Amino acid sequence: MPIPTISQPQVASLLNPRPSDSHKGLFGTVIVVGGDSGMVGAALLASRAALKMGAGSVHVRLLAENAPSVDPVQPELMLHRISNSSHSPLSNPLPLAREGENVSGILNPVRVLGCGMGVSARAQRLLHDSLWSDAPLVLDADALNLIAAHADLAALLRERTAATVLTPHPGEAARLLACRSADIQSDRPAAARQLAERFRCTVVLKGAASLVASADGALSTNTTGNPGMSAPGMGDVLAGMIAAFIAQGIEATAASKLAIHLHGAAGDMLAARGTGLGMTASELTDSARLLLNQWQAK
Repeated sequence: MPIPTISQPQVASLLNPRPSDSHKGLFGTVIVVGGDSGMVGAALLASRAALKMGAGSVHVRLLAENAPSVDPVQPELMLHRISNSSHSPLSNPLPLAREGENVSGILNPVRVLGCGMGVSARAQRLLHDSLWSDAPLVLDADALNLIAAHADLAALLRERTAATVLTPHPGEAARLLACRSADIQSDRPAAARQLAERFRCTVVLKGAASLVASADGALSTNTTGNPGMSAPGMGDVLAGMIAAFIAQGIEATAASKLAIHLHGAAGDMLAARGTGLGMTASELTDSARLLLNQWQAK
């Protein structure tokens, strides 16, 4: 049976005009956790993408000891450094409480974990606490590597009932399934379905013709995107986009389809304008925002 293809009309139908009396509290909060030493940019890319996709507010929890207190490119972001000297990350600002939390009056903000997070014991504790929480999660990069390496984290992931999205590339998918990247690539639909079933969540298997699988076995493929998007930070941007759409009330699998299709379409727009080589994740975020507004207007 052919795999359904995600279409622009399908995902654009998820977008609704904002009411005239809108305020930021209506559009959710995203918390991005990551950015250890030398990798702060990954967390900032995800955070900027979440902000520009319409999230009401975005907090960034950075692990690097020399983490900045403000993003000069995007000062609207709220940056918090997770102190390495604390006994537990839970004692820091914006605690990741197991029973959920309230930030600026918003219950259970959507959390993005993994972007430049590293695989330290501190990162492991942060991921552990988030897996215990009732908050919606988008797990990327090092969060996936930690889950692959620690059976207790994998077990917590399987037991979650809150919305969860995994965004592995083939290498990360192979680690999660204890196989080789070549095995993933030889049957990508089977791998995506196996991941979604094993961890009972939505899975976005990245790569050419990215796949979105849900825990019930449903599978969709995306045909937007191009080789110019093989650049650093693209996955971080995608993770932030998915989180922003979930924060605005879109169901996790639908939010993933919207984000992956828009992400690829933004890359296609840049390539059509002559930026096939040297395309950056930062400029893709701005192109995605332009397309998002055009789709919503129609």
